[in-house]
Amino acid sequence: MNILLHPTYFPSISHYVAMLKAETITFEMEDNFQKQSNRNRMYIYGPNGLQLLNIPVVNSSENHQKFKDVKIDNSVNWQKNHSKSLETAYRNSPFYEILEYDLQPVYEKKQTFLLDLNLQIFEIVNDCLSIALPFSKTNEYFHETTQFEDFRNLVNGKKDAFSNDRYTQVFEEKAGFLPNLSILDLLFNEGRCAKDYLKEQSF
Repeated sequence: MNILLHPTYFPSISHYVAMLKAETITFEMEDNFQKQSNRNRMYIYGPNGLQLLNIPVVNSSENHQKFKDVKIDNSVNWQKNHSKSLETAYRNSPFYEILEYDLQPVYEKKQTFLLDLNLQIFEIVNDCLSIALPFSKTNEYFHETTQFEDFRNLVNGKKDAFSNDRYTQVFEEKAGFLPNLSILDLLFNEGRCAKDYLKEQSF
């Protein structure tokens, strides 16, 4: 299938299940930015359960700002906060020390645009999974499309009801298994087995 979806901040597991099943991947480039979506947030499993990590963005005076024009608010030290949160959540996971080095560019280099950061993250995660996922970009916005299987709704984390099979999570004994977190949760806990795990999942 040929899928259309949004580049997001450390995508959810559902994103990667869809992309690994796709024949072609196209990223939406022409949409308007919407707050409270996975464009600038991800969900991890913290010591107290489900934890949201949100990237602050510069407020725009425009009513309809394109996502590709959204700038990160680097006056807030979000990189340090997110890095510390990931350490607290996953330092006892099997693959934290291996992946910590791979994630350094995200939390050491400041990007101006949110879209550039998300595309950088996409390449980093693919390297961690040892996969190649070529993609193209839209040059116009489609309200509806018959050209693609439309997976843009996966950007709305609260509405994404995908439920993946259980794997071992660091704090599972406290709050039970939490499905469809950021791909980082799977990587920290499953390492190189994550790729095979993703291929076994289905919508």
